[in-house]
Amino acid sequence: MSALRSYYYKLPPGLRLLGRKIYYFPIDLYEGLTGKRSENEPKKGDIYVGSSDFIPHGIRQMNVLRKYIALSNTDHVLDVGCGIGRTAVALTGFIDKGRYDGFDAVEKGIIWCNKNIHKKYPNFNFKFTPIYNDLYNTFSQKAENFTFPYDKAVFDKVFLFSVFTHMQIPEIKRYLSEISRVMKTDGQCLATFFLYDNSKTEGGSMHFPHQYDGYKLMDEKVTAANIAVSISLLHQMAYDAGLHVTTIKEGFWRTDVEKEGADEFQDIVVFNKI
Repeated sequence: MSALRSYYYKLPPGLRLLGRKIYYFPIDLYEGLTGKRSENEPKKGDIYVGSSDFIPHGIRQMNVLRKYIALSNTDHVLDVGCGIGRTAVALTGFIDKGRYDGFDAVEKGIIWCNKNIHKKYPNFNFKFTPIYNDLYNTFSQKAENFTFPYDKAVFDKVFLFSVFTHMQIPEIKRYLSEISRVMKTDGQCLATFFLYDNSKTEGGSMHFPHQYDGYKLMDEKVTAANIAVSISLLHQMAYDAGLHVTTIKEGFWRTDVEKEGADEFQDIVVFNKI
C-alpha cells in the first residue's frame, strides 16, 4: 500500500472527503476558470471514488455493461453504489426508452446527481441511503441488514462498480441476496471484485496482507478500504443468494493481465438467477 493511501485511510471519514477536495483544489480552480470542465462532470475534488478521469471511465463502464450483460436502451437498470454519477452520465445518452435507478451512501453524490442528471433526464432517479461504511461515514444503518428500497423482480439489469471491493463478507452476502430479490428472473448482474484463488500464487498492483477465512484485507483497521474475496467463497455466496456466476473476467490490477486486453481494473463478475 502506498504511503499516500496509507495516510488517507488513517483519516476519519469526513476528513477523507475533505482531504481529496483539498488535494484537487488547484486543478478544479484552473478548470473552473478556463471552462475546461464538462457541464456533465463534477469537480475532481468531489469525485470520492475511483480516478479523476470521470467521463472516459464512465464510457468504459457503459461499454462493459453492453459487452457482458447486453445492456439495452429499453432496460430498467439498478446502479448499486452509484456514487456521483460516473456511469449514470454515460448512460444518459443510451437508456432513452428504459429507466435508471441508483442509490448511494454518500449524500453529496446524490445531491449532485439529482441536480445535474435527474433534472435533465427524469427517467434517471437517485436515492440517498445512509448506510454505514467505515471508509466514508459513521451512520448507524448496517449494510448487512439493509433492504434495497425497491420492489421484487423489477430490474432487467443490476450493476455495481467498485462496491463489493469496499464491503465486508456479511454485507456482500446481504447485497447479493437483495440483488437476487429485485432482479427479474431472466435478469443479469455485473459486479467488480478483487478475486484470488487459494490454489495459486497471485500478484498485482493492489496488496492485501491481512488474511482471513475466505477473504483478505488491505487495511485491517479500515475494513472497507479494500477487500479481496476468494473465488470459492464467491461461488458459494452467489449460490446461497439464488445466483450463479456465469463469467469471470480478470482485471488489469493483476500483474499477469495486460491493460490493453482488459476491460476493467478490477475483476468483472456476471451473475444470473438460478
